[in-house]
Amino acid sequence: MRKLTIILLILLVAGSFLPAASAETLNLPSTQADELFFTILHTNDEHSALSPTPLVDYHREEQDPTLGGFARLGQAVKDIRAAKEAANEPVLLLSAGDFLGGSPYSWLTLSGRAPELTIMRRIGYDAVNIGNHEYDYGPEQLAKYLQAAGYPEAKERTLLLASNTRPPAGHALNDLGIKETAVLTLPNGLKVGLFGLIGIDAVNVAPSAAPVEFADQVETAREMVAALKNAGADVIVALSHSGEDEEVALAQAIPGIDVIVGGHTHVLLEEPIVAGKTIIVQAGENLRHLGCLELAYNPKTGNVRLRNSETGKPYAIILDDSIPEDPDIAAMVAAYTSDLNALVAEITGGRFPDIAETVAWCDFPVVNTPILQETPFGNFVTDAMRLVAEEATGEKVHLAFQANGTIRGSIIPGTCPWSLQQISFYDLASLVGLGVGPDGNAGYPLISAYLTGQELSRVFELQVLLAELMGDTYFLQISGGRMTFDRGRAVLLTLPFVDLPIPTTRAVESAELYSGQGTQDTDEYQKLNKKEQQLYHVVTDYYIASFLPMAGELLPSLELVLKDKEGNPIENLDEAIIRRDGRELKVWQAVLEYAALQPQDSTGNPRVSDYYAETSGRLIQHSIYPPMWKGLVLAIVLLASFLILGVHKLRQKRRNKIISNS
Repeated sequence: MRKLTIILLILLVAGSFLPAASAETLNLPSTQADELFFTILHTNDEHSALSPTPLVDYHREEQDPTLGGFARLGQAVKDIRAAKEAANEPVLLLSAGDFLGGSPYSWLTLSGRAPELTIMRRIGYDAVNIGNHEYDYGPEQLAKYLQAAGYPEAKERTLLLASNTRPPAGHALNDLGIKETAVLTLPNGLKVGLFGLIGIDAVNVAPSAAPVEFADQVETAREMVAALKNAGADVIVALSHSGEDEEVALAQAIPGIDVIVGGHTHVLLEEPIVAGKTIIVQAGENLRHLGCLELAYNPKTGNVRLRNSETGKPYAIILDDSIPEDPDIAAMVAAYTSDLNALVAEITGGRFPDIAETVAWCDFPVVNTPILQETPFGNFVTDAMRLVAEEATGEKVHLAFQANGTIRGSIIPGTCPWSLQQISFYDLASLVGLGVGPDGNAGYPLISAYLTGQELSRVFELQVLLAELMGDTYFLQISGGRMTFDRGRAVLLTLPFVDLPIPTTRAVESAELYSGQGTQDTDEYQKLNKKEQQLYHVVTDYYIASFLPMAGELLPSLELVLKDKEGNPIENLDEAIIRRDGRELKVWQAVLEYAALQPQDSTGNPRVSDYYAETSGRLIQHSIYPPMWKGLVLAIVLLASFLILGVHKLRQKRRNKIISNS
């Protein structure tokens, strides 16, 4: 035994001086040796960002600070594919949805073009999910867009996925090759199963999707995972336009998903979220980054693992000017830019013939942060709506309001020698250009209507309630008024068991209307009487005007009836659209014109007023009552509920006793 021990020790010491043997040379089983490597490149929320942003800083010959653009994306994808092909490693390119909406390039949709998806097909996307902004112009227009992009024939190269989307029978979307699932067999033999979801919050902010309906996300995922496993998929990837919170919940509910390529919340995950065995990624917005997942699949265990830490490849590749532009994609972008310039010149009567032209100057950012608060850019947008509407209608506008969900960012002036302090048409229009009007042209039109003082008080209450219940998307920025409120007082309590919030309608402590002229830069205010029946002129956009009256259907105490200036209820909202020279006046037009009408500087250029460098005390939040009052009320309600339940059980027991004795 002692001899055997000595021999083993000698062999071990000798072995330490020999080169390490691989699993192949030793012919030993190794999980890593059996793995199949593959890479997933991914984007989400591209939002029609064909060109780098901010466009005002973009320069083809000079170094610039811009990010994104399809031409840079095309070259980055081409370079990665070439490197991976040399290593015999397959690559998938996927989008989690919202390739439409945001920049003015999306306006070309309404002219029968499909720039985003056409370019994505040329770059070589393998699959694209359908998000909420694909419905910005309605499902009928989406069907026309997909046809213009080459579908249903194009599905052979670039799949369209929408697993929980349910168009009605006979709808054109049913005939365009949109799939619930697909299995792609990669060159190394790996079978990747794909499906696509649109999430709960995304559905809630897709007002133009009707009559398309959406099935339950978790149940749909469960069905899709089972179907893909039955079809022989080794790896299952969900393209999910839901946001990371919903995607983590999905991974926890459905453990069979290996990778979730996410979107909707515009979050840049510099490292994946790992929920159980599910890898969750998201690559920000507007093509500023290209997501890169280097993965390994083990056929013996069925596990998928990350390899980026081994290869040193970042999970998010920044698409800055260090990446050259793919010349073919750049030529496509240039052609669509020419089309867009012609369209903008037409719809503005020649006032803005070039999307790259400077419309105003500014020596500070006009920000739209923080969330759930008054912001400088929110004030700029609503001031534009109020003051341009006054000029267009010839009547004083007492209040204008706009939701944060349709204000898409902040004004960031140019920073380069050729763009210093400049704001371009494209960059500003991209912040306020969502939606479409009844005229079929891009942008929500302005609505002119009248409400009583009592109803205006309800608008202020709704401002607080909607934000508290539904988040920043529904937070209303205002012009022409100011209020003091307590968000914590918006909801009295949430009824247990049914999860039903009960509003107080007492969240606003005080509300006033501005009685001065122009911007709210003086202290001329009049208090708003909560029971006042006098009519006041209000302006908002078409979508909000159609949405606000619905609040009264759910909460009669917050009923709003839009009226004309004689006090007659407006039966057809189209009649309340502000028109100028026979055309609908859009929100984006009001904002662009307001920017161009800013006070002139010493060189004669319109320069954004210093008034918008900060907020002006329009929306003042503070705690009216200490938080304990809610707990006290809840305790009283729960006690009352238990007493009622106890009395009910006692009566039932007595009734049963009487029945048994009879």
